[in-house]
Amino acid sequence: MDNVLEVTGLTTRFSKESGTITVVDQLDLHVKKGETLGIVGESGCGKSVTSLSLMRLLDNNAALTGSIRLNGKEVLALSEAEMRSLRGKEMAMIFQEPMHSLNPVLTIGRQISEVLHEHEGKSKAAVKQRVLDLLTVVGISRAEEIYRDYPHRLSGGMRQRVMIAMAIACNPSLLIADEPTTALDVTIQAQILNLIKKIRRDIGMSVIMITHDLGVVAEMCDRVMVMYAGQAIETADVRSLLRNPKHPYTVGLLQSTPRQRAKRLHSIKGSVPTPENKPNGCRFAPRCDRVMEICWERNPVLRPVDQYSSCRCWLFTQDKGHEQESSVVGG
Repeated sequence: MDNVLEVTGLTTRFSKESGTITVVDQLDLHVKKGETLGIVGESGCGKSVTSLSLMRLLDNNAALTGSIRLNGKEVLALSEAEMRSLRGKEMAMIFQEPMHSLNPVLTIGRQISEVLHEHEGKSKAAVKQRVLDLLTVVGISRAEEIYRDYPHRLSGGMRQRVMIAMAIACNPSLLIADEPTTALDVTIQAQILNLIKKIRRDIGMSVIMITHDLGVVAEMCDRVMVMYAGQAIETADVRSLLRNPKHPYTVGLLQSTPRQRAKRLHSIKGSVPTPENKPNGCRFAPRCDRVMEICWERNPVLRPVDQYSSCRCWLFTQDKGHEQESSVVGG
């Protein structure tokens, strides 16, 4: 099987007193064995909810529909007990802020050991040795000392390394990294990204890298999915997306990336609509400088543009009749 993960029509809804809101809307994606897929977009686009949906780590007021197949197994059909057996063993996650994910009253050694006891049933001595080996693999030189230490005594970079050690403890086939370097300085960020690349290469796992940083995408990813307001709006291999972005939103993101020779940093006007206030037509229309009349009326579907990419935009629609009838409103 080429694809470790196949997601079809994933929709995530939350029930509130005021009604039901859709945060992830009919999302399709796949990840091949050994591949890194980047998911990018501004805050509020649904990236983190997508990752939590894949892991089924949402609150009780969330409802998931569609299909999530991991190594051929339908994740949405599993019981919670079966999900506990899957999390950490076949699919693992690195969260944005390790201090919020690590238990402050348990030692580092005990927290990593719990993953191995849960999934592998090794002896106490064998588990400890495996934890020490993992700490060494993620670049912690004083493994025995860190094993006995507590999270608050470690730096942010060290805590993130511990989180990576915990995530790869059982050699999962898929690792989801949700903004894993957000709270780190540039030097430590580079070290963590290089570590994830090395581990991916060494154990052959697949990675979903969730980020708003296109520099991280260029460094880490094979393919990219751009999300906006809960939908995928562009997918492409990383070179094609960086060299020839299609969707106006993707173009805006790239233009907003700091460049050495840029005199002025571009910004995209407005902000991402909330799930309760999405436009009726194209969700990017209120912020787009190439908006057409049809953009206000109908939301385009994600269509192949060429052999490298797909795009959800009326500028690239195959429905030429509507394209010819529409006049440009701005830009």
